[in-house]
Amino acid sequence: QVQLVESGGGLVQAGGSLRLSCAADERTFNNYAMAWFRQRPGKEREFLAVSRWSGRTTDYADSVKGRFSISRDNALKTLNLQMNRLKPEDTAVYICAAGAPADTYARHYDYWGQGTQVTVSS
Repeated sequence: QVQLVESGGGLVQAGGSLRLSCAADERTFNNYAMAWFRQRPGKEREFLAVSRWSGRTTDYADSVKGRFSISRDNALKTLNLQMNRLKPEDTAVYICAAGAPADTYARHYDYWGQGTQVTVSS
């Protein structure tokens, strides 16, 4: 059974940092690309970053490049998202996803977590 459980969200001031984690079951972690998306009220789900199954290659949306960093912890089977220099417009529900094609399209991902709320105050 696929399990993706996010944690680490919360309230932070603009300019601050948060680190999100997504705990996955071993099979999913070892066999799929894993990505972070976010969803703001009234907006479509937005791609942020992807880590391909080996963890050796990553890709980022332009909106977060240089501020966010995706990584895998192979021992803990977690996908992490380090978010720095946060802005009020980063406020959203952040969602972990897993799938075979490691691209930027939400419809290509098969498995989704429940999400964790990030709120950035100005």
